[in-house]
Order: sequence, then C-alpha cells, then structure tokens
Amino acid sequence: MTATVTARRIEDMRLGDQASVTNIVTERDIERFAEVSGDTNPVHLDEAYAAGTVFKGRIAHGMLGASFISAVLANRLPGPGTIYLSQSLAFKAPVRIGDEVTTTVTVKDIDVARRRLTLDTVCAVGERVVIEGEAVVMLERRKETV
Repeated sequence: MTATVTARRIEDMRLGDQASVTNIVTERDIERFAEVSGDTNPVHLDEAYAAGTVFKGRIAHGMLGASFISAVLANRLPGPGTIYLSQSLAFKAPVRIGDEVTTTVTVKDIDVARRRLTLDTVCAVGERVVIEGEAVVMLERRKETV
C-alpha cells in the first residue's frame, strides 16, 4: 500500500525555510555508486592506488555526496513532486568512508509567478564544508477553488 503524499506548493514556501539530513558514507555506498554510475576511478575503489594520491586514501565520489542534495529536495524541502531544474556544485574537500555528511538546503529566493524556488545547498562533515552550491527547482501551484 502506498501512502498518500501531500506535496508543498510554491505558495507554501518561505525565505529561510531549511531542511537537513545526515548520511554516513559506507564502503558499500561507494561500491554501489560506482556500479550504478560506471565511475570506477580507482581513487574511490582501490586503497593501494588511492594511498598514492593527494588524498592519501580512498574517497567517495563527489557526485555521491551531491546526490544527498537531490534526496533532501525530493523528500524534505520542498519535498515530493519537486522538479529539479539546475544545480551548481563546488567540491571543497573529500568525503571518506565513515564520514557523517550533513546536507542542508535553505530557501533563498521564491518566484511564485514562474513557480521557481532557489535554494542554497551545503554538504558538511562536522564544521567542514565539503560541497556547496545552489539549486533551482519548480513546484506546483495550489489549485484555485471557485
């Protein structure tokens, strides 16, 4: 049985609205992401290889961390029914196996007429920002009642 989901509408959003989710990155997450994406760069999968890089060990795919942003947008803020239009990303620091990544999205602009919402997006490990950027999404309007 599928639960009924009530999606937020553009009129429901407020500047400063915020949601966060924390994920612990596991070795299995990295392996599964490599399998799904086809990105088998050894810096993600081979400890001996990664030890010889600037990172001195395996790191998670940057886009694995970025996918946490998509999950917050889809499931928390704005939530179900959100249409992802664009995302800028700056990768600031590596994410490693066992890191707790807290992803926070914050509403920074609302365009009701165009049904667009602009959000700051940040992934952090502790106080260290590992990814930052900006997302633009589209939401539905409330249906007018007569």
